[in-house]
Amino acid sequence: MSQNLTPEQVNQIVENKHPNPFRILGPHLIEEEANRQKWAIRTYLPSAQAVWVRLPDVREEYPMQSLHNPQFFECILETEQLINYQLRIKEPQQERLIYDPYAFSSPYLTEYDRYLFCEGNHHRIYEKLGAHLTTVQGITGVYFATWAPNAQNISVIGDFNQWDRRHHQMQLGESGIWELFIPEIGVGERYKYAIQGSTGEVQEKSDPYGFQQEVRPNTASIVTDLDNYSWGDAEWLEARRYSRPLQEPISVYEIHLGSWLQGSVQDPPKSLQGEIAPVQMSATNSDARFLTYYELADTLIPYVKELGYTHIELLPIAEHPLDGSWGYQVTAYYACTSRYGSPHDFMYFVDQCHQQGIGVILDWVPGHFSQDQHGLAWFDGTHLYEYPDPRRGEHKEWGTYVFNYASPQVRNFLVANALFWLDKYHVDGLRVDAVASMLYLDYQRQEGEWLPNEYGGRENLDAVAFLRETNYLLFNYFPGILSIAEESTAWPMVSWPTYTGGLGFNLKWNMGWMHDMLDYFSMDPWFRQFHQNNLTFSMWYHHNEHYMLALSHDEVVHEKSHLLGKMPGDEWQKFANVRCLLAFMFTHPGKKTLFASMEIGQWSEWDETTQLDWWLLAYPFHQRLKHYVGDLNRLYRQQAALYQLDFSEEGFAWIDCNDHRHSVVSFIRYAEDHSDFLVMICNFTPQPHSHYRVGVPEAGFYREIFNSDSREYGGSNMGNLGGKWTQEWTFHGQPYSLDLCLPPLAVVIFKIDRETSATHVT
Repeated sequence: MSQNLTPEQVNQIVENKHPNPFRILGPHLIEEEANRQKWAIRTYLPSAQAVWVRLPDVREEYPMQSLHNPQFFECILETEQLINYQLRIKEPQQERLIYDPYAFSSPYLTEYDRYLFCEGNHHRIYEKLGAHLTTVQGITGVYFATWAPNAQNISVIGDFNQWDRRHHQMQLGESGIWELFIPEIGVGERYKYAIQGSTGEVQEKSDPYGFQQEVRPNTASIVTDLDNYSWGDAEWLEARRYSRPLQEPISVYEIHLGSWLQGSVQDPPKSLQGEIAPVQMSATNSDARFLTYYELADTLIPYVKELGYTHIELLPIAEHPLDGSWGYQVTAYYACTSRYGSPHDFMYFVDQCHQQGIGVILDWVPGHFSQDQHGLAWFDGTHLYEYPDPRRGEHKEWGTYVFNYASPQVRNFLVANALFWLDKYHVDGLRVDAVASMLYLDYQRQEGEWLPNEYGGRENLDAVAFLRETNYLLFNYFPGILSIAEESTAWPMVSWPTYTGGLGFNLKWNMGWMHDMLDYFSMDPWFRQFHQNNLTFSMWYHHNEHYMLALSHDEVVHEKSHLLGKMPGDEWQKFANVRCLLAFMFTHPGKKTLFASMEIGQWSEWDETTQLDWWLLAYPFHQRLKHYVGDLNRLYRQQAALYQLDFSEEGFAWIDCNDHRHSVVSFIRYAEDHSDFLVMICNFTPQPHSHYRVGVPEAGFYREIFNSDSREYGGSNMGNLGGKWTQEWTFHGQPYSLDLCLPPLAVVIFKIDRETSATHVT
């Protein structure tokens, strides 16, 4: 019947070997004269016994004939116009009527889209690649597109075609992008890409740009529409746009959603206001389940507000197959994990955080990705997303691959992903994981296991350029957000703007401070006098970067012990040491991050398989520590001197940092208005001191506004009876001084009371 189609061409379709099935399948104009057109309509339907073509508004059907293969059909017909025809298919168990996918041209990608993507500059590529609900020629369906330049053939497989890759073979367009519009399917459809690589091997892959996946261990992507959620956080976003985060209080509650609080299948958790109800639940309890995003909105947000935090930081929620990776081995960068619910559920969680005055920060992992077969690894049968040479492209210790930052398309994938979370989910910032592993080509590699850069150095210049580009775009598109580097080396200017040559983050975790503090506080107090430098060294380099002080999940796992377990002494001293550490942290310059469970004084190390030890709140010491953390956060947010000049040398001054014999330090924190200042005195031993003299800059009455040794926190309740008057006694280079009582293992904070001071008659 056909004059043009050969058996070899038909076999290419039947055997999934044709890179452009549109050249064979669908409608093809073979003759045209005046108002008369002759068309050849072709389809390959592996399960069909017979097929008819049905034209719109015409009752007559036209039978199709087998051509070169029993399931390859062709029909020649004449018509004035051929659009939106249907195929009636007779199969052994059913008859069905479908629109022919090969009758619809690809509607989404323009030449400009392809140009920007190949250049690495398509900042909203997630709106083009992936799976998108759309309407073509009046017919609703889903447009699929994926980048796989080295594949021989790709099919979309799913429930809609019984996961048979022969049905919906994609078209290879320019720029290595495969695409296909499938009519009459919609939101909720499960799908994957069946990719035949250059060697002929077929792998079933999740969608790199897919917005949702099945709950593990299943790995199919799910068609999702992210644009039909009704947000209620416009006021928050507008305020954020004009905020000055470096001059504002930032206190972050870091949390792993799956292990914060768990529920029971038989007795789902209720909204918990105020105190978390003690719930006995262990990792061996097979009845335990994760809370949903909705339940977390009802429980976590009130708890964080009660404790006075400004932000919640979530360990990675991009989809990951292994719970034990904590989310740091990602397979789907554009899909929030389905463990806790749908994308709209997560949007609700973020929306509620914003409406309750809480910011949301996501851990983001652009440094490496999982090797799971359904993910990005060997995506089109080649090292597409990863560096091809394992000396640069693999972290053997982690069992992961390293992104090829030299590839414009891979860089585009990551840059757009960073923007995606702020665009579609309204999050307030990213904490970028393992930045050092990206910056250094020899990171955790032995001699001979790494490749130097083009100049012979160990710096990954491609990664440096990627980080600068990402941060530049983040702050241009979303002013007022946070970009935080977990960077553990002395790489310079990490938190400096890109126009100065920096990496462009606005905050960097101070890993040196963290190690110094935990080393110091784990010592017997008698030995601390020989390690005063641990307390003071951070201020020598503090103003080189915009630092965040973080006590994170990494410090309470892998046999490192929890905070309380690190501390010396009896139970009272352990709690006093923790209070002392936290008070010093909150009064030291820099923004703050604490991991969930530190506020309740958990003894056991963090375990991602079970919830926190909430039952500890039945005991007074633990209740009081939680209350203490809340008061510390509120003090921090109320006192401008503790945050406004975090990164200015004008905001901090030592009073005395040399009293190593007593292990005492004292210092002043200033607000932008220098008349607003606080005086901190820290005693890091169990030995109290009476008549301890501290120099201060102004005369007057200094009110004791905070004392970590207060009885309400479980302390010994030593103090200064509410405050002290200055004496005209020059001390510590200051014109006045205070004669103080220093409680054991405690931090006391004083603020001049100008109203009381004004009424004092000398």
